[in-house]
Amino acid sequence: FICIYPAYLNNKKTIAEGRRIPIDKAVENPTSAEIQDVCAAVGFNVLLEKNKMYPREWNRDVQYRGRVRIQLKQDDGNPCLPQFPTRKSVMLYAAETIPKLKTRTQKIGSNDQSLQQGEGGKKGKGKKKK
Repeated sequence: FICIYPAYLNNKKTIAEGRRIPIDKAVENPTSAEIQDVCAAVGFNVLLEKNKMYPREWNRDVQYRGRVRIQLKQDDGNPCLPQFPTRKSVMLYAAETIPKLKTRTQKIGSNDQSLQQGEGGKKGKGKKKK
């Protein structure tokens, strides 16, 4: 089993902070649940550990918690899935597919609407200047 922390795929991190793939292929703030969904869909044997944290992660928020364990190789040393021989190939695949998840595409659309509503509600509040 290999461990994948969300920090490995986060384009907001530097290599010193734990990113392990090129920044142009990395994803913005991935969660461990998203990594699990992507890897399970391909057919990996996946285990999500919600309370584990990446040691270099200073932020203790729930968003940054979690670790995904993936069975990369069988007992005899052969890869479980031939198209993913290395841990890096799994990370690159996950980073490539996470932006295509339905949860990601819906979040982007709903954020735009909520921002517009928030700006409209702020008008008229606050003290009037004399």
